[in-house]
Amino acid sequence: MDLAREEGKRRTRRRGGFASRAEAAREMARVLDAEYRGVYEDRTLRVGMFLYEWLEAKRPALAPNTWAGYRACIERDLVPAFGSVLLLDLRPKHIDAWVSTQLAAGRGRTTVHHAVAMLRGALNHAVRTWRLRYNPAKHSVPPKPRAVVRTCWTPDQAAAFLRHNAEHYADHLTDLFEVMLGTGMRRGEILALHWSDVHLMDRKLYVRWTLTAVNNGKIHLGEPKTEASRAWVSLAPRAMAALHRQADLQMATHPDGRLEGLVFARPDGSPLRPQWLLDQLRKRTTELGLPVIGLHDLRHTAASIMIAAGVPLAIVSKTLRHANLAITADLYGHLLKDSADDAVKALSAALDRADAHHEDRTSTTVPSTYLAA
Repeated sequence: MDLAREEGKRRTRRRGGFASRAEAAREMARVLDAEYRGVYEDRTLRVGMFLYEWLEAKRPALAPNTWAGYRACIERDLVPAFGSVLLLDLRPKHIDAWVSTQLAAGRGRTTVHHAVAMLRGALNHAVRTWRLRYNPAKHSVPPKPRAVVRTCWTPDQAAAFLRHNAEHYADHLTDLFEVMLGTGMRRGEILALHWSDVHLMDRKLYVRWTLTAVNNGKIHLGEPKTEASRAWVSLAPRAMAALHRQADLQMATHPDGRLEGLVFARPDGSPLRPQWLLDQLRKRTTELGLPVIGLHDLRHTAASIMIAAGVPLAIVSKTLRHANLAITADLYGHLLKDSADDAVKALSAALDRADAHHEDRTSTTVPSTYLAA
């Protein structure tokens, strides 16, 4: 068939290999309809190849660890399930059947949800780029499981952990854990902290970098994931003391007495590995018999302590550098029960005081009948 000319040049599209004239006629009708609508459907593109193309196109916008996770999901789940299907032939029934099979086989709901949500995102890209008319995964993503409530230490447990580190180790990890609990910084942020971003005179530090280990292997230093994460962090006296100890130690060992490179690093200045840091946290936690938590739970512990101390949620959100208050409320709303009780008690007390004040004014006012007499 001849298609509309482009820049004065003739365009002809040819396709063959049909079993009958009727099949060829149906294909011609589909191609003409796609040409009219501006949807350029490729009858040879399969889902697997499309997913790899989509992933490669997204690579510049994804953190290395995120990209590696996406690729693992595609190779482990999506390609074996749908890779051989033509992109144009993928239907909701294919996706729904896979979800049902996976859940019946005992796969975690979170894993299945992430896989189908990723497929939906990729197919949305196909629709936006006029390669599909509709997204077959649009309504197939299973409900997102409710997030598991993370274990947090109480203030007494956190203080006991820090004392144990100071009394039995007194090393650079002692100061690292002190700064993490004292600021709520993320694991990658504390491991990527440079002395050039620490301003001891101003009692502040600036979060500029984050460190990740791709598949627990290659170390990658990059920018924080969100713009809100890249911000100033205030330092309390305990965190200041920890950083001063590290500064004195490194200045004493540096040939020129200068502070440079990473704040918390190996003796040769290379980055600490996240998995080793987690192993040390669990080892020292077990020695005390405290609830076992992960590195990110130190951040949640800092948040829970602030909320328990009555710090307004908006201030907690700003301290943790969340993109918006809704994220903080979603993560820590369950911790606000006592604050809500205090709020309604304060409201009730205010109304009682207003009633009492009104009664006092009424009792001291001279009755109008007396004035008339």
